[in-house]
Parts: sequence; C-alpha cells; structure tokens
Amino acid sequence: MRRNIFDDVHNEFRATARAFFERECAPYSEKWEREGKVSREAWRAAGEHGLIGWALPERFGGMGLTDYRFNQILSEEMMATGSVGIGLGVQNDILVPYLDDLTTEEQKERWLPKFISGEYIGSIAMSEPAAGSDLAGIKTTATDAGDHWVVNGQKTFISNGLLSKLVLTAVKTKPSAGRKGISLLMIEDGMEGFTRGRKLDKIGQWSADTAELFFDNVRVPKENLVGELNRGFYHLLSHLPSERLGIACYGLPMARRALQLTKTYALERTAFGQPVGKFQVNRHFLAEMQTKLDAAQTYLDQCVLALNEGELTAEDAAGLKWWTTEVQWEIIDRCLQLHGGYGYINEYEVARLWRDSRVQRLYGGTTEIMKDLMGRSMGY
Repeated sequence: MRRNIFDDVHNEFRATARAFFERECAPYSEKWEREGKVSREAWRAAGEHGLIGWALPERFGGMGLTDYRFNQILSEEMMATGSVGIGLGVQNDILVPYLDDLTTEEQKERWLPKFISGEYIGSIAMSEPAAGSDLAGIKTTATDAGDHWVVNGQKTFISNGLLSKLVLTAVKTKPSAGRKGISLLMIEDGMEGFTRGRKLDKIGQWSADTAELFFDNVRVPKENLVGELNRGFYHLLSHLPSERLGIACYGLPMARRALQLTKTYALERTAFGQPVGKFQVNRHFLAEMQTKLDAAQTYLDQCVLALNEGELTAEDAAGLKWWTTEVQWEIIDRCLQLHGGYGYINEYEVARLWRDSRVQRLYGGTTEIMKDLMGRSMGY
C-alpha cells in the first residue's frame, strides 16, 4: 500500500540511513550476535552520519528537526537491512525528548555534543527487580547530602546498560511521598560506587546490550538533576507516549522484514511438486499477513503524525503499542511456521526475528497494562 506521509527531505534521510546500516551494521550483525555486543565504532559512525539527536539544537550538533517521521525511517531501514543490536531507538526515541525538554543550558553544553556524536551512549534506568510496570514501586533512593545526592539501589533490564556513558535514572528523593517523591538524576560513567552487573542472558536480541546496574553510595552532583525535583514520575509519564510509539515503529518493520523473507521462501521452497506458497492455505496466510501489516502501518503512520502535532494521547499510544506488537508477533510466528523446520534453525533470519520480537509485548508496558490503561480511560 502506498504511503504518502514522507517528502523529499525524508527520502534523503532514508537513503543516508540505508547506506549507514548496509555499510556499518549489516555486515557485522552475525559477529555482534556471537559476541553479544555492538562496537562503539558503529555508534560513532551513526553520529558522523547525523543519525543521532537530529531533533536537538543545532548549536550542539543537532539539526533541530522535531519530526518523528525521521525516527520511524531509522527503524524501518535498520530492519530492512537485517541489522541488529545497535540501540539507536533508546538514544533517539526515548532519551532525546528528555534531554531536549528537561535539561538546563549548562547540562546541554555538558552532555549533548558527545551524545549527538555517538561518543556518549545513553540509557534510561527505571525498572528494578521488584518494580517494572509499577514505577511508583521503585526502591532506589537518592539522599540529599548538601551539594550532592547519595544514590543507593539497583536497576535491571537496562538497554544500553553496559555501553552507556549517561544513565537517566529514576530515584526516590522523597520515599514517603510515593509517586510524588520520584526524581530523575543523570548518573555518569565513572562515578564512584556505580557498577554494572552481568549482561543479561536473553531469549532474543543477543547483540543488544541489556544489563543490571548497581548504585552503592554514588555521589551525584545536584547539577545532575534532570527536570524538577520530585516531579520525575510525571516527567516519565509525559514522555511514555513517544517511547511506546518508538516500540511500534521498531516492531512493524521487523514484521515486514519477516514477511518479505517468507514470501521469497514460499516461492523457492517446493513440496509435492509445487512452491509452498501456491497451496491455498498458505496463500491465504500470506494474504492475511499482508493485509494486517498494511492496516497496522496506516494506524502507526497516523499516530506518528498525531505526535508531530502534539495530539498523541497516552491512551492512543497505549492502544497502538499493544495492537502493533501483537500483530507483529502473530505475523512473525506465522512466518516461522511457513518456513517449516528450517524456521527453527538459527542460520535462518526468520528464527532470529522470532526470538527478537517476543520482548516487544513486554517492555514499554505489557499488553495487559496497555489494555488496562485504555480501559480505565474509558471509565471502566
């Protein structure tokens, strides 16, 4: 189905992104999967190509382009080239809005130039062993010690956790106040008492950097408070729609990649004297997947435009997130089925896509949480 939401500047950006992924990422995807990490050189190359922080001010190296279609294009080209691992979505989809909206001029001068260049990789630390979707239940604390905070606690499931230089961390600055006592601190690599645990052994996304973080009396300067004191919970809530939109922008291109691989396979693989795609049942499956993908793409495109206009609500983003990730899983699982036994062999890309896609229904808020959020907004 033809999409009409892009213009010439988007097409130029798409060509740049495609060239970057084809040259700097796709050839190394198997290596990164084996080693369980992405090279820092790839991050710096992304910065050199202008693929990090384009929405940030030009005076710090950005382009001032606050248009989420660029985020969408980057995810589409990453998936279309079969690239893996590099956490540009965390950098652009999640962290950029915080850095743009909530940081002071002094903080921008300190952090943004190296963030945009790819030298400073970022992560956001919310989840804890006993607090995932229940953000108000976090236990990590920051105690006021005059000119600095003393942070104690731990985080888990942190994307870019091992490579990150900047960790935007949710902490309790007023534990007795519940959600009204949460603040955001930027914890920097090298701060004494800040250590990283193991790289988590995940079902999928092997090359993605996901880790545990530990804070043992970490002294964080008062100047590293991001946003308003004790308003962190509300800062996080206000930025969750763009994060959930980013998950959808990542998921549908993954499903599209799987479907494209499957359409090719269904024409090449024969059984009982004809290509497997020629059997009516399989032809119907392919037709259903294409239709659902096109419908979900239209839904996603409209949500991207709504965010650009400042009209994407938390409920809209929740609905988009659960619907697109469930469609993504349905399509990729069916694509694996159509590959037969070969779909279960790791050398086939569809097997990796299947593994990598499962987490989409979990992070950023589970499908069940998304549905509950929507249900409550409807008055139930």
